Amino acid sequence: MSSAPDSRFHRLEEADLPGALALSAEAGWNQVAEDWRLFLRHGAVHGLRGADGGWQATGAVLPYGPFGWISMVLVTAAARSQGLGTAVLREAMAALAAAGQVAFLDATPAGERIYRPLGFRPVFPLMRWRGEGQGGTDLPADLRAVEAADLPALAALDAAAFGAPRPAILEDLWHRAPEPALMLADGSGFILARPGRQALQLGPLVAPDEAAAARLLRAALGRVQGPVLLDLPQRWSGLAALLAAAGFREERPYLRMALGRETGFGDDARMFLIAGPELG
Repeated sequence: MSSAPDSRFHRLEEADLPGALALSAEAGWNQVAEDWRLFLRHGAVHGLRGADGGWQATGAVLPYGPFGWISMVLVTAAARSQGLGTAVLREAMAALAAAGQVAFLDATPAGERIYRPLGFRPVFPLMRWRGEGQGGTDLPADLRAVEAADLPALAALDAAAFGAPRPAILEDLWHRAPEPALMLADGSGFILARPGRQALQLGPLVAPDEAAAARLLRAALGRVQGPVLLDLPQRWSGLAALLAAAGFREERPYLRMALGRETGFGDDARMFLIAGPELG
Protein backbone atom coordinates (compact mmCIF):
# COMPACT_ATOMS: atom_id res chain seq x y z
CA MET A 1 0.00 0.00 0.00
CA SER A 2 1.28 3.43 -0.88
CA SER A 3 2.03 5.76 2.03
CA ALA A 4 1.17 8.82 -0.06
CA PRO A 5 -1.65 10.90 1.47
CA ASP A 6 -5.00 11.25 -0.26
CA SER A 7 -5.27 14.85 -1.48
CA ARG A 8 -9.02 14.88 -0.86
CA PHE A 9 -8.51 14.84 2.91
CA HIS A 10 -7.81 17.81 5.16
CA ARG A 11 -6.53 17.93 8.71
CA LEU A 12 -9.10 19.12 11.23
CA GLU A 13 -8.36 22.01 13.60
CA GLU A 14 -10.02 23.35 16.73
CA ALA A 15 -12.52 25.36 14.68
CA ASP A 16 -13.72 22.13 13.08
CA LEU A 17 -14.77 20.52 16.39
CA PRO A 18 -18.51 21.30 16.03
CA GLY A 19 -18.64 19.46 12.71
CA ALA A 20 -16.69 16.50 14.07
CA LEU A 21 -18.89 16.32 17.15
CA ALA A 22 -21.98 16.38 14.94
CA LEU A 23 -20.68 13.31 13.08
CA SER A 24 -20.13 11.27 16.25
CA ALA A 25 -23.48 12.37 17.69
CA GLU A 26 -25.26 11.39 14.46
CA ALA A 27 -23.73 7.93 14.78
CA GLY A 28 -24.97 7.66 18.38
CA TRP A 29 -21.44 7.50 19.78
CA ASN A 30 -20.45 8.60 23.28
CA GLN A 31 -17.70 11.15 22.52
CA VAL A 32 -17.80 14.74 23.71
CA ALA A 33 -15.76 17.72 22.51
CA GLU A 34 -12.98 16.98 25.02
CA ASP A 35 -12.47 13.57 23.42
CA TRP A 36 -12.07 15.09 19.98
CA ARG A 37 -9.58 17.58 21.44
CA LEU A 38 -7.40 14.68 22.60
CA PHE A 39 -6.98 13.64 18.97
CA LEU A 40 -6.20 17.18 17.85
CA ARG A 41 -3.63 17.71 20.62
CA HIS A 42 -1.91 14.33 20.65
CA GLY A 43 -2.57 12.94 17.19
CA ALA A 44 -4.39 13.97 14.05
CA VAL A 45 -7.88 13.90 12.55
CA HIS A 46 -8.30 13.93 8.80
CA GLY A 47 -11.60 14.52 7.09
CA LEU A 48 -13.35 14.91 3.78
CA ARG A 49 -15.67 17.87 3.14
CA GLY A 50 -18.86 17.72 1.14
CA ALA A 51 -20.03 20.20 -1.47
CA ASP A 52 -21.69 22.28 1.28
CA GLY A 53 -18.41 22.56 3.19
CA GLY A 54 -19.53 20.25 6.00
CA TRP A 55 -17.56 17.19 7.07
CA GLN A 56 -18.68 14.02 5.31
CA ALA A 57 -16.11 11.67 6.83
CA THR A 58 -13.39 11.63 9.45
CA GLY A 59 -10.69 9.35 10.82
CA ALA A 60 -8.34 9.85 13.77
CA VAL A 61 -4.85 8.58 14.52
CA LEU A 62 -3.08 8.59 17.89
CA PRO A 63 0.66 7.79 17.80
CA TYR A 64 1.82 5.51 20.62
CA GLY A 65 5.54 4.88 20.16
CA PRO A 66 5.96 1.69 18.11
CA PHE A 67 2.28 1.60 17.15
CA GLY A 68 -0.61 3.95 16.48
CA TRP A 69 -4.34 3.86 17.09
CA ILE A 70 -6.95 4.33 14.37
CA SER A 71 -10.42 5.43 15.45
CA MET A 72 -13.30 7.82 14.85
CA VAL A 73 -13.81 6.45 11.33
CA LEU A 74 -17.13 8.13 10.65
CA VAL A 75 -19.19 8.82 7.54
CA THR A 76 -22.33 10.93 7.63
CA ALA A 77 -25.49 8.98 6.77
CA ALA A 78 -26.11 10.89 3.53
CA ALA A 79 -22.66 9.96 2.16
CA ARG A 80 -22.48 6.26 3.01
CA SER A 81 -22.06 3.45 0.49
CA GLN A 82 -19.60 5.55 -1.51
CA GLY A 83 -16.40 3.98 -0.20
CA LEU A 84 -15.58 6.93 2.05
CA GLY A 85 -15.13 4.81 5.16
CA THR A 86 -12.51 2.67 3.45
CA ALA A 87 -10.83 5.79 2.07
CA VAL A 88 -10.64 7.27 5.58
CA LEU A 89 -9.19 4.03 6.91
CA ARG A 90 -6.55 3.90 4.18
CA GLU A 91 -5.60 7.52 4.91
CA ALA A 92 -5.01 6.62 8.56
CA MET A 93 -3.08 3.49 7.61
CA ALA A 94 -0.89 5.52 5.25
CA ALA A 95 -0.10 8.04 8.00
CA LEU A 96 1.02 5.27 10.35
CA ALA A 97 2.98 3.47 7.65
CA ALA A 98 4.84 6.70 6.87
CA ALA A 99 5.74 7.01 10.56
CA GLY A 100 6.87 3.38 10.78
CA GLN A 101 4.15 2.50 13.29
CA VAL A 102 1.98 -0.63 13.44
CA ALA A 103 -1.72 0.16 13.01
CA PHE A 104 -4.11 -0.99 15.76
CA LEU A 105 -7.85 -0.56 16.13
CA ASP A 106 -10.87 -1.98 17.93
CA ALA A 107 -13.34 -3.28 15.36
CA THR A 108 -17.07 -3.85 15.46
CA PRO A 109 -18.25 -7.04 13.69
CA ALA A 110 -19.19 -4.94 10.64
CA GLY A 111 -15.80 -3.25 10.63
CA GLU A 112 -13.95 -6.53 11.03
CA ARG A 113 -15.20 -7.66 7.62
CA ILE A 114 -13.55 -4.59 6.09
CA TYR A 115 -10.31 -4.73 8.08
CA ARG A 116 -9.40 -8.40 7.59
CA PRO A 117 -8.88 -8.16 3.80
CA LEU A 118 -6.59 -5.16 4.41
CA GLY A 119 -4.28 -7.29 6.57
CA PHE A 120 -5.59 -6.67 10.08
CA ARG A 121 -5.40 -9.70 12.37
CA PRO A 122 -7.21 -10.45 15.64
CA VAL A 123 -5.38 -9.72 18.89
CA PHE A 124 -8.13 -10.33 21.47
CA PRO A 125 -11.93 -9.98 21.76
CA LEU A 126 -13.73 -7.39 23.88
CA MET A 127 -17.27 -6.89 25.09
CA ARG A 128 -18.93 -3.57 25.83
CA TRP A 129 -21.07 -3.60 28.97
CA ARG A 130 -23.63 -0.96 29.97
CA GLY A 131 -25.28 -0.37 33.32
CA GLU A 132 -25.73 2.10 36.15
CA GLY A 133 -23.37 3.40 38.79
CA GLN A 134 -24.34 2.41 42.32
CA GLY A 135 -23.20 5.55 44.15
CA GLY A 136 -22.77 6.29 47.82
CA THR A 137 -20.38 3.44 48.65
CA ASP A 138 -17.53 4.12 51.06
CA LEU A 139 -14.01 3.62 49.77
CA PRO A 140 -12.40 0.38 51.07
CA ALA A 141 -9.24 0.70 53.17
CA ASP A 142 -7.09 -0.99 50.50
CA LEU A 143 -7.91 1.69 47.90
CA ARG A 144 -7.36 5.43 47.69
CA ALA A 145 -8.26 8.28 45.38
CA VAL A 146 -5.75 9.12 42.65
CA GLU A 147 -3.90 12.36 43.33
CA ALA A 148 -1.69 14.47 41.10
CA ALA A 149 1.43 13.01 42.70
CA ASP A 150 0.31 9.52 41.61
CA LEU A 151 0.18 10.32 37.90
CA PRO A 152 3.80 9.41 37.01
CA ALA A 153 3.53 6.02 38.72
CA LEU A 154 0.08 5.48 37.22
CA ALA A 155 1.42 6.27 33.75
CA ALA A 156 4.26 3.78 34.22
CA LEU A 157 1.80 1.02 35.17
CA ASP A 158 -0.32 1.82 32.13
CA ALA A 159 2.67 1.89 29.77
CA ALA A 160 3.76 -1.58 30.90
CA ALA A 161 0.26 -3.01 30.35
CA PHE A 162 -0.68 -1.07 27.22
CA GLY A 163 2.70 -1.16 25.53
CA ALA A 164 3.51 2.55 25.22
CA PRO A 165 3.46 5.66 27.42
CA ARG A 166 0.50 8.03 27.19
CA PRO A 167 0.80 10.23 30.31
CA ALA A 168 -0.89 13.32 28.87
CA ILE A 169 -3.99 11.36 27.90
CA LEU A 170 -4.23 9.70 31.33
CA GLU A 171 -3.85 13.05 33.08
CA ASP A 172 -6.65 14.45 30.93
CA LEU A 173 -8.94 11.58 31.98
CA TRP A 174 -8.10 12.10 35.65
CA HIS A 175 -8.89 15.81 35.48
CA ARG A 176 -12.22 15.14 33.77
CA ALA A 177 -13.45 12.42 36.15
CA PRO A 178 -11.57 12.49 39.49
CA GLU A 179 -14.26 10.80 41.62
CA PRO A 180 -13.96 7.25 40.18
CA ALA A 181 -10.18 7.57 39.67
CA LEU A 182 -8.81 5.08 42.21
CA MET A 183 -5.54 3.36 43.01
CA LEU A 184 -4.67 0.28 45.02
CA ALA A 185 -3.11 1.36 48.32
CA ASP A 186 0.12 -0.43 47.44
CA GLY A 187 0.32 1.42 44.11
CA SER A 188 0.10 -1.71 41.94
CA GLY A 189 -3.07 -0.86 40.03
CA PHE A 190 -5.55 1.88 39.13
CA ILE A 191 -8.79 2.73 37.35
CA LEU A 192 -9.69 5.93 35.48
CA ALA A 193 -12.84 7.17 33.73
CA ARG A 194 -14.12 9.96 31.50
CA PRO A 195 -17.52 11.60 30.99
CA GLY A 196 -19.31 10.94 27.72
CA ARG A 197 -22.32 12.24 25.83
CA GLN A 198 -24.47 9.30 26.94
CA ALA A 199 -22.57 7.64 29.80
CA LEU A 200 -19.45 7.66 31.92
CA GLN A 201 -16.78 5.42 30.35
CA LEU A 202 -14.74 3.44 32.90
CA GLY A 203 -11.20 2.52 31.90
CA PRO A 204 -8.40 1.94 31.62
CA LEU A 205 -8.11 -0.47 34.54
CA VAL A 206 -4.66 -1.94 35.21
CA ALA A 207 -4.06 -4.37 38.08
CA PRO A 208 -1.75 -7.23 39.05
CA ASP A 209 -4.57 -9.83 38.95
CA GLU A 210 -8.32 -10.20 38.43
CA ALA A 211 -9.11 -10.10 42.16
CA ALA A 212 -7.42 -6.73 42.53
CA ALA A 213 -9.14 -5.52 39.35
CA ALA A 214 -12.50 -6.54 40.81
CA ARG A 215 -11.87 -4.46 43.93
CA LEU A 216 -11.06 -1.41 41.82
CA LEU A 217 -14.05 -1.90 39.54
CA ARG A 218 -16.50 -2.48 42.37
CA ALA A 219 -15.27 0.61 44.21
CA ALA A 220 -15.39 2.82 41.11
CA LEU A 221 -18.98 1.77 40.44
CA GLY A 222 -19.77 2.67 44.03
CA ARG A 223 -18.54 6.24 43.55
CA VAL A 224 -20.61 7.20 40.49
CA GLN A 225 -24.28 7.43 39.60
CA GLY A 226 -26.07 7.31 36.28
CA PRO A 227 -25.25 5.47 33.05
CA VAL A 228 -21.89 3.70 32.85
CA LEU A 229 -20.25 1.80 30.03
CA LEU A 230 -16.98 -0.09 29.85
CA ASP A 231 -15.04 -2.30 27.45
CA LEU A 232 -13.86 -5.58 28.97
CA PRO A 233 -11.47 -8.10 27.41
CA GLN A 234 -13.53 -11.28 27.18
CA ARG A 235 -10.90 -13.39 28.94
CA TRP A 236 -11.92 -11.88 32.31
CA SER A 237 -14.92 -14.05 33.19
CA GLY A 238 -14.80 -13.06 36.87
CA LEU A 239 -15.28 -9.39 36.04
CA ALA A 240 -18.05 -10.30 33.61
CA ALA A 241 -19.84 -12.13 36.43
CA LEU A 242 -19.37 -9.11 38.71
CA LEU A 243 -20.93 -6.82 36.11
CA ALA A 244 -23.85 -9.16 35.45
CA ALA A 245 -24.56 -9.36 39.20
CA ALA A 246 -24.54 -5.54 39.33
CA GLY A 247 -27.21 -5.37 36.63
CA PHE A 248 -24.96 -4.59 33.67
CA ARG A 249 -25.76 -6.06 30.26
CA GLU A 250 -23.64 -6.94 27.28
CA GLU A 251 -24.14 -4.37 24.53
CA ARG A 252 -21.81 -5.20 21.65
CA PRO A 253 -18.59 -7.08 20.89
CA TYR A 254 -15.37 -5.57 19.63
CA LEU A 255 -12.23 -7.19 18.32
CA ARG A 256 -8.82 -5.66 18.91
CA MET A 257 -6.91 -5.98 15.66
CA ALA A 258 -3.41 -5.11 14.43
CA LEU A 259 -2.04 -4.74 10.94
CA GLY A 260 0.16 -7.73 10.19
CA ARG A 261 0.47 -9.08 13.75
CA GLU A 262 -1.56 -10.99 16.34
CA THR A 263 -0.07 -9.63 19.59
CA GLY A 264 0.01 -6.28 21.31
CA PHE A 265 3.08 -4.46 22.59
CA GLY A 266 2.22 -4.56 26.30
CA ASP A 267 1.17 -7.07 28.94
CA ASP A 268 -2.47 -7.98 28.29
CA ALA A 269 -2.54 -9.98 31.53
CA ARG A 270 -2.58 -6.68 33.46
CA MET A 271 -5.10 -4.79 31.29
CA PHE A 272 -8.62 -5.41 32.65
CA LEU A 273 -10.51 -2.53 31.03
CA ILE A 274 -9.36 -0.63 27.98
CA ALA A 275 -9.62 3.14 27.76
CA GLY A 276 -12.18 2.76 24.96
CA PRO A 277 -12.10 1.86 21.26
CA GLU A 278 -11.07 5.40 20.38
CA LEU A 279 -8.07 5.49 22.75
CA GLY A 280 -6.96 1.87 22.98
